[in-house]
Amino acid sequence: MCGIVGLYLKNPALESQLGALFEPMLIAMTDRGPDSAGFAIYGDEVGEGWIKLTLRHPAYDYDWAALAAGIKSNLGVELEWFQNANVAVFKVASDETSLRAYLAEMAPQVLILSVGQSIEILKEVGLPEQIAAKFNLKAMKGSHIIGHTRMATESAVTMEGSHPFSTGMDLCLVHNGSLSNHNRLRDNLKREGIKFETENDSEVAAGYLTWRLREGDSLKEALEHALQDLDGFFTFTIGTRDGFAVMRDPIACKPAVLAETDDYVAMASEYQALTTLPGIENAKVWEPEPATFYIWERGA
Repeated sequence: MCGIVGLYLKNPALESQLGALFEPMLIAMTDRGPDSAGFAIYGDEVGEGWIKLTLRHPAYDYDWAALAAGIKSNLGVELEWFQNANVAVFKVASDETSLRAYLAEMAPQVLILSVGQSIEILKEVGLPEQIAAKFNLKAMKGSHIIGHTRMATESAVTMEGSHPFSTGMDLCLVHNGSLSNHNRLRDNLKREGIKFETENDSEVAAGYLTWRLREGDSLKEALEHALQDLDGFFTFTIGTRDGFAVMRDPIACKPAVLAETDDYVAMASEYQALTTLPGIENAKVWEPEPATFYIWERGA
């Protein structure tokens, strides 16, 4: 069974501890029998006119420095980058279209995991503890994070098919459940210009939300439309630049629990994943209602 965990920090003083607080939550999902795991962390935000990309190459010795030099010289832009295992985060004073075009032509073997001003997505095949150690999750800082442990039922066990999925700027989604109309929706969304990397139904849900937001919906309005247009059973946790949201389908057969204190909001597929959080014994804990939106965003 897939598992979802999320942590949104209301208290900025805890942001230096985000990875350390979140790591045991992700590892707790190991009991659900996952074959892969991943997370999207929000923090280390770039300024206006800059964009941040999470890039992956299967080889650990890939020459990221050469790729950075090529982008700087060919696009004539400022650039910073750092490597984490076989993934690199590039911060570039450029636009998304130019960067995607350059990478498609000059580095087609490099996969873009996420694009935005705040988001970084890291995911891999393996157990949650292995993925957390590989990317040094414990040391990461930020304002919020969502994660997923996957048991593949609808496609092969691959890194590309693991969660989170990102199909828009700073937007990502993790999903527990199954959609029944994703193939038709995928075709419709492709006609709207949404691009997909996998056959995973969860990526279709992410693409749907990207489309609705592009059409001018607020996050709440996009989720309202999703309830009408997505058939199946699901628990979604959605990450945005400003926060995160949780939604279950009208039947709500997939498990979920929320906990809130003055310092944080946490979400998990099982309560046991929340027990290591500070002050959890005094938290408000509840099961999210069916077809109901729970949204926490900065400034909201």
